[in-house]
Amino acid sequence: MSERAGVFNQPQTMCPAFGSLRVGLRMRRMATVAVGSACCVYGLSFTGHFYGARRSIGYVPFDSESLITGGLFEDVHQAVYELADPRHYDAIVVVNLCVPSASGVPLRLLPEAINGVRILPLDVPGFGVTTHAEAKDRLAAAMLRYARSEAERGPVKAPRSGRAQVPVVTLLGEMFPGDAVSIGRMLEPMGLAAGQVVPTREWRELYAALDCRAAAAIHPHYTASLAEFEAAGRPAVPSAPVGREGTEAWLEAVGEVCGVSREAIAAAKEATLPVLEEAIAAAPIRGKVTISGYEGSELLVARLLVECGAEVCAVNTALPQTPWSDPDRSWLEARGIPVRFRATLRDESAAVDAHRPDLAIGTTPLAQRAKERAIPGLYFTNLISARPLMGPAGPGSLAQVINAAIGYKERCTTMNEFFAGVGQGPTAGIWHRSPHQLATALAQAAGSAAVTGSAGAGQRAGQHKGAHGC
Repeated sequence: MSERAGVFNQPQTMCPAFGSLRVGLRMRRMATVAVGSACCVYGLSFTGHFYGARRSIGYVPFDSESLITGGLFEDVHQAVYELADPRHYDAIVVVNLCVPSASGVPLRLLPEAINGVRILPLDVPGFGVTTHAEAKDRLAAAMLRYARSEAERGPVKAPRSGRAQVPVVTLLGEMFPGDAVSIGRMLEPMGLAAGQVVPTREWRELYAALDCRAAAAIHPHYTASLAEFEAAGRPAVPSAPVGREGTEAWLEAVGEVCGVSREAIAAAKEATLPVLEEAIAAAPIRGKVTISGYEGSELLVARLLVECGAEVCAVNTALPQTPWSDPDRSWLEARGIPVRFRATLRDESAAVDAHRPDLAIGTTPLAQRAKERAIPGLYFTNLISARPLMGPAGPGSLAQVINAAIGYKERCTTMNEFFAGVGQGPTAGIWHRSPHQLATALAQAAGSAAVTGSAGAGQRAGQHKGAHGC
């Protein structure tokens, strides 16, 4: 067996189906139905509500008989028909989890629409989709494909805010809400505006997303969605406006793709870069950092940390390498920073052990491993990717949490020394010998300690007696 085989050596992420569910649960007038094992649906529902879902997840139960005989598909078909009420829903997403996907439950045979409600079948098995971030792309692309076909057939609804009055750049990938506002300000001098953020929050926003001058691959793994923009004749722009150098390069790329004049591009730079330079200068970061995650913005965070003065030792991401991540990868590697795509927990842990950073940013198991080594650790998803990265707000926001975490080093060392030995050896809760063998060994160890203690006591008593001349 390969030493890279096993669950331990897979990219670390939550169940990938959560990505698709999260996209659906955040959209208005959208219903989501999960088809899979009850334990999986329970876990996904729990996680969905933990992250703020405000609606129920439909569930179609099954047993071995209904799975084998095809009854499960009939149950799904009936459930979708009962749910398809155009007064409440624009679309219904039906997600096959691992067992139905492996068993070949044919969701593709569901009708494209029922009573005017769109039906989007999706297979998102853990063995076929590596990360929940890629599952977001899978559903976003399916919706864009459907919306594009509708727009090609005739007029469609405009978004609630109306159509943009200037050409827009659609932003691909979930981001901090303020980042879209910052990007919009950067684009204004070029006569452009920030468009919809994909995944969108409502079906009609999909039409507006496709009605753009270009699509910005802020998160570079949205390859299926980018294919839909390409089919619609919309070019793509890689990377994102992070840091001084990243922002300058991105504005150049957007201006060129959108046919903006050199004077307008220069005006955008002049309005943005000096303010950004001041923000970076006011947010210094001193310390060694390793970065890992599964959101897709790991390389962007690394770039911003480097420009703020941090010594970034290694960058790992569970996402795949794509052409849209090449500018960031090249920028980091030119500065001697190794970048690993499809990184595993073993890869991430090896980076922490090799570099002994002042701070390890990554998944929860990596943060735990770092803290066991008295190294401060932060969970990337909740503590890093949920902060602004772009524009003048990015450096200050990131520096605040990074510097605070690095300052916990002494506390981590104290805690590590206080709990030394706990959870290891006989206290680990994991025994490689049988309980009988373990009990015998512990008894023998206790007996040896008692004999040694008695001999020591007798020797100390003799010394005491001699000292008093008795």
